[in-house]
Amino acid sequence: MNQITRRTFLKTGAAAAAALKLGERALMADPLGLPVGLQLYSVRKLLPNDYLGTLKQVAAIGYREVEAAGFYNHSAEEVKAAMSTAGLHCVSAHYPMGELQKDVDGILKYAKAVGLSYVICSSPSVADPSKLASYPGGAGKYFRDGMTADDWRWNCDQFNEIGKKYKAEGIQFGYHNHTTEFHDLGGGLNGFEVLLKDTNPAYVTLEMDCGWVSAAGKDPIAFLKKYPGRFSMLHIKDLKPVTPGSQPSERHSTVLGKGTVDYKPIFAAAKTAGVKHYFVEQEEFDGDALDELKQDYQYLHAMRV
Repeated sequence: MNQITRRTFLKTGAAAAAALKLGERALMADPLGLPVGLQLYSVRKLLPNDYLGTLKQVAAIGYREVEAAGFYNHSAEEVKAAMSTAGLHCVSAHYPMGELQKDVDGILKYAKAVGLSYVICSSPSVADPSKLASYPGGAGKYFRDGMTADDWRWNCDQFNEIGKKYKAEGIQFGYHNHTTEFHDLGGGLNGFEVLLKDTNPAYVTLEMDCGWVSAAGKDPIAFLKKYPGRFSMLHIKDLKPVTPGSQPSERHSTVLGKGTVDYKPIFAAAKTAGVKHYFVEQEEFDGDALDELKQDYQYLHAMRV
């Protein structure tokens, strides 16, 4: 009986050790050893009808961190409870500059109540919004083609002020790019370079959308290597091939690994760049959204860098 007990003990111990090692390998399978996150804009059509249920489905796929793009009229307490129930950590939230300007203090209070670590500006504004209406093609066209170096410098000034206020309250402020930041301002200058130069790294971090950087004809790897420490978060978005005659901002997203963006070398560069979080963002779907988001998760979860 003693021999049988000892053999059983050894077998059980070996099985437990193997399971532990398997769990460690599973965690390390995620790029950078960080959990795979999801930008909830990806499920914007599902959240309004079933907020908690959608969050639970996101968690069931395997995502553990999320970034919000709107809270659908839920109180901070409701959001915090829903995230906890679903088993998700809401790390960050996006707000356009126009919305931030209207209620900087209110957004800060809400962010603290939810338990966010970051508040990210998702699009710029201008000092004089009235000029947007008079611009040929309207505000959208101005933000795509009309932004000047002075417009970007003005945004940098606002970001530095907001970032200083938020940091004092324990929230990191930052900015997320699209393609307008890479529009040529003359002399080889673009808005992204202005942002990197004129924002104070102590108060403003950058969240690089690798898909939109690639769509603009730039290299995410080059930015990660040139500016280590400036990018604390990444958006992971794959893109379908270019449609002839289309604008960079008109590229269409697709399932990771089925498009034109190679993420393995991007994550390799991110290893020493100070990246702390990354979020899948798929904006369009050819099939069922949750099924394709599952494919996105599995693609990253299996990636070895």
